Amino acid sequence: MVVKVLVVDDSGFFRRRVTEILGGDSQIQVVGVASNGQEAIEKTLSLRPDVITMDYEMPVMDGITAVREIMKRCPTAVLMFSSLTYEGARVSLDALDAGAADYLPKNFEDISRNPDKVRELLCERVHALARTNRRSLGLNTAPALAPAPAKTAFGTARSTEPSRSVTDRQAGPPKANSAPPRKRQYRLVAIGTSTGGPVALQKVLTQLPASFPAPLLLIQHMPAAFTKAFAERLDKLCKISVKEAEDGDTLRPGVALLAPGGKQMMLDGRGIVRILPGDERLNYRPCVDVTFGSAAKAFQDKVLAVVLTGMGADGREGARMLKQAGSSIWAQDEASCVIYGMPMAVAKANLADGVYSLDDIGRYLAELS
Repeated sequence: MVVKVLVVDDSGFFRRRVTEILGGDSQIQVVGVASNGQEAIEKTLSLRPDVITMDYEMPVMDGITAVREIMKRCPTAVLMFSSLTYEGARVSLDALDAGAADYLPKNFEDISRNPDKVRELLCERVHALARTNRRSLGLNTAPALAPAPAKTAFGTARSTEPSRSVTDRQAGPPKANSAPPRKRQYRLVAIGTSTGGPVALQKVLTQLPASFPAPLLLIQHMPAAFTKAFAERLDKLCKISVKEAEDGDTLRPGVALLAPGGKQMMLDGRGIVRILPGDERLNYRPCVDVTFGSAAKAFQDKVLAVVLTGMGADGREGARMLKQAGSSIWAQDEASCVIYGMPMAVAKANLADGVYSLDDIGRYLAELS
């Protein structure tokens, strides 16, 4: 089935290049272009594309305002383009809050220097988002994502495996559990995610009380320029503390450490955080498997690992190591995922002790305190 795409950007050059790149894929059809947010809304309503590529800074109406309006009137998977800067990270996170499903760096040099790599990445992402669970897009603008009360005292990496969405009705893993998990005491909660993860993490973590009894490690596929801004945003919204992890950090109850983009986060034998250079041989930097595996060695059966929405299967092998050590594994259910890849891989491998909706994951974690 051909994927219909609407390309939105105020730069004629960029519109043409994106159209040319997508046009090279026989399973993608660019059905229209728009030069500003208002035009994007109008063409979305008339053309009904499967995916929209969206710039942020445009005349008449900016991209974030357009995304917000599109999600109200005609929910559609939106892929934002952003710069690899701190401000670009903030804009991308705002766009995800508004309803965008994913983002890619907008780098004109890469388009000129590495056209084949750019073509592969962009087309892959468009195909994945075309299979997005449209019902889950509503999560991005749900009331539960409103900022939590202020306290007093946001790479994506390429997937090497196909993703599967709610529209793929093949025999699959178990549906969401109805019974709550058995309560246990954990020395660590580790959460891994990718596409759809920034919003999912925000939804889960804002439900946790400041008195949350365990330390948390967060592994989100995200570029290096983005993780600091994402950690700062979560810290402002959550009652727990959130910071970008640094080498030598110690684990503390009620403190979540976010793996830096482009690097790997591990625990040593004493449970001290180690931040290592990203290995080019690994597809993901940071990698959920790497962090989960080190947690299994450090804490054996005292870890609760949670795998949320995302492309591919990162986290499955780390979950296997944790399971063999006696730790607990939760996976997000299909219905609440933006991309049902990573949690599906864990569930299909029979590693999940519980398969829960995103709402229930936050609620059950909060009940650990």
